[in-house]
Amino acid sequence: MEGVNHSALAAFLKSRRDRIRPADVGLPTGPRRRVPGLRREEVSQLAGLSADYYTELERGRGAQPSAQVLTALARALRLTGDERDHLFHLADRPVPPATHGPTAQVQPALLGLLDRLGTTPAQVITDLHQTLVQNEPAAALVGRPPAVGGPAASFVYRWFTDPDARALYPPEDHPHHSRVFVADLQAVAARRGDDTEVRRMVAALRRRNEEFATLWDTHDVALRRTDHKRIVHPALGVIELDCHSLFSEDGRQRLLWFSAPPGSEGAAQLELLSVIGTQDMTSSENRASP
Repeated sequence: MEGVNHSALAAFLKSRRDRIRPADVGLPTGPRRRVPGLRREEVSQLAGLSADYYTELERGRGAQPSAQVLTALARALRLTGDERDHLFHLADRPVPPATHGPTAQVQPALLGLLDRLGTTPAQVITDLHQTLVQNEPAAALVGRPPAVGGPAASFVYRWFTDPDARALYPPEDHPHHSRVFVADLQAVAARRGDDTEVRRMVAALRRRNEEFATLWDTHDVALRRTDHKRIVHPALGVIELDCHSLFSEDGRQRLLWFSAPPGSEGAAQLELLSVIGTQDMTSSENRASP
C-alpha cells in the first residue's frame, strides 16, 4: 500500500465505534443518545486524543496517524489482533510485532474492568511492570509512563538503574520494595521459562546493581498480589494505600488498583487527588508503574 487509505480508514473507525455500547466501556447510557455505539468525543477521550483530531480521521481527512495514535485507538475501540493489524495497514504504518511489552494489546477482560474504575486509580501493566494503559486517577497518583522502549520501559528495571525512579516511595520503604520486586521477577522468570527478554533483563541488572544481584541470589520467590504502599505525591505528600493485583489468565498482564479504608487519611487524599488531577504534577517520567 502506498499512502493512507483515508476513506477506508474512516469507514473502519466508524464501524468499530458503532458496535461498542457505552456500558462496555463504563460510560452511562442516556436517554438522548442518538448513535448506536459510542460518540466521537467518547472515543477521543478513551484514546487520549482531541475530539477535533478524531473527527478529522472519521471524515477521511488529516495527516497520517502515528503508530502511537493507532495503538491508542485500537485499545479504545477494543480491536482484536487482526483488526488492529488492519487498522495499521489502512494507515500505511508497519504492523507492530506481537509483544508483551508496552505496545502489547491489553487483554479485553482487564481493559473492561479498568473502564469501570473511573474514580479509582488503576492501570494495566505487564508482568515486567511495563505500563500498557492507565486511567486519569492513576496518572495523577503515580505519573504517566515514560516514552521509552527496551528494558527501561520496565519500572523494575528503572528501580535498580535510575535513582529518580525511587522518588515514588519514601526512602525507608526502599528495601521492602526491592525485595518485593526481585521476588516477583523470580516468579515471572520461572513462569516464562527460557525467555530472552527476562534473561537479558536479569543479566543487565546483575551487572549494574549490587543490591539486585544480592537479592536475586537469595532465590526468594513471591508474585506480588497485594501490598501496602506509601506513595510520595508532589502535591499531597505521602499517601498510604493498599495496592491490589488481578492477573490475566496467562499471567502476562495485571490490573493494579489502589484503595484506602473509608474514613482514612488516604481515602481523603484520594478524593482530593481527583480534584487536583495531573495539573500540579511535577516531572513524572520515572513515576509510573509502581
